[in-house]
Amino acid sequence: MTSPRFLDPDGSRYGMPTYPWGMAWTAAEDMATRKQLAAMGLRPGSTHPDAQLMWRSRRARNGVRTAALYRVSEAKPKDEFTAARARGLAAAMRARRTCPTCRQVFVYVIPTSLGECPACHEGGTPEAWELEAAA
Repeated sequence: MTSPRFLDPDGSRYGMPTYPWGMAWTAAEDMATRKQLAAMGLRPGSTHPDAQLMWRSRRARNGVRTAALYRVSEAKPKDEFTAARARGLAAAMRARRTCPTCRQVFVYVIPTSLGECPACHEGGTPEAWELEAAA
């Protein structure tokens, strides 16, 4: 059941066109959420949404949740995941798994609360299962 409370197609009440859950496709056929755009292999063409969905929810602190809507006609293709991007991501993850004290690479991310591996924090040595196998 849609709530007329959230129907504001001209944007006078909420500052941008607002539609209740399940009704946006009837009023704005050219709109989609980020997740819907991603499923089509697209990304938003602008940083600012053109409209929003609004619905009641017990999960939200104020009892109302929103989802931004972007124009499908202005959407751009998703950026490709290149080999260089994969190498950069692998290097970043390796840095998060490297202890700054003992310079050992672990199979898990070093806890930021400790700032070093648990073994260095406790004054011991890391166990074999914790260390990444040498390549």
